[in-house]
Amino acid sequence: MDMMKLEVVTPLGLIFSKQIKQVTLPGSEGEFGILPGHASLVSLLKAGVIDIELEDGRHEVVAINWGHVKVDESKVTVLADGAVSVHGGSESEIASSIDAAKKLIESMSDSEVAIATAKAKIESIARKR
Repeated sequence: MDMMKLEVVTPLGLIFSKQIKQVTLPGSEGEFGILPGHASLVSLLKAGVIDIELEDGRHEVVAINWGHVKVDESKVTVLADGAVSVHGGSESEIASSIDAAKKLIESMSDSEVAIATAKAKIESIARKR
């Protein structure tokens, strides 16, 4: 199975680094997906949700306020100004990270539709875990 490495880096350090199947990113011109073997590119990212499909088919979510992505055939590197990984073992940890992700999105987006869409996506993917 083809896999690629995804790293999400903020000024505070690395917050995500795993082998993944695919990733969907919030591009400045709309969402776009990356699969292993994708052509190289660099793109601006807007406030939104990074939807990550892991090797076992589960999804993880990282909310970002804005950033850039560099894509190579076998590696995707996201450089984000601010990011929150939605994770945790218990319901309270997941709820806490969902709240932090929502606050991050709200702080950067001036569009109520964008905020509502990002919140819905965060909750939908996080609850499936």
